Amino acid sequence: MRLGKRKKTTVDARRRRHLRIRKRVSGTPERPRLAVFRSLAHIYAQVIDDTIGRTLAAASDLEPALRGVQGTKTERAKRVGALIGERARAAGITKVVFDRGGHQYHGRVQALADAARAAGLEF
Repeated sequence: MRLGKRKKTTVDARRRRHLRIRKRVSGTPERPRLAVFRSLAHIYAQVIDDTIGRTLAAASDLEPALRGVQGTKTERAKRVGALIGERARAAGITKVVFDRGGHQYHGRVQALADAARAAGLEF
């Protein structure tokens, strides 16, 4: 067995960025956290109250309502953003703190955020 330095990957770097950001960004009952997770194929969003550790609203492109819809990953991210905005508004949430999960604010993450803003969320 060979012991040595482990190769740093982009996934490890994203996790480190996310942990660094999470020290400062947390959701409260008045302003919960809109957390985004992006995998290579899918995108997920949750509105979380970190004081009680509870998810108040969630959406992803794996849901039956969005699963059969064709389009690019960016278009699917827009639909998820609109859906999370709709569900958050239904739960009485208008203001959130955006947690991009260590990802760049670009592409699918930006598309989701813009659609959530268009659906009525403020951040």
